[in-house]
Amino acid sequence: MGKTITMKKGIKLIKKRVNGIIWALVGNGILLLVLGVLAAWSTLFLKLIIGLVIIVIAFMFFYGAYKIWNIKREVERIFKI
Repeated sequence: MGKTITMKKGIKLIKKRVNGIIWALVGNGILLLVLGVLAAWSTLFLKLIIGLVIIVIAFMFFYGAYKIWNIKREVERIFKI
């Protein structure tokens, strides 16, 4: 009985974390879209935008890795691996 409560709690936590990853990727996609529009408007912003795109992509990788690590840690805690 106790394991089913833990499993439900674990699945709920994993769904919450995955939703966080999805929203982060959507937010970063919107930011990249705005930066793309700025790059199309003026070549003056091109260097700045390229630098910002690289920083945003790096942030997405670090954030994704952190969220996946959290999910792994929670799965290990739930299943006592």
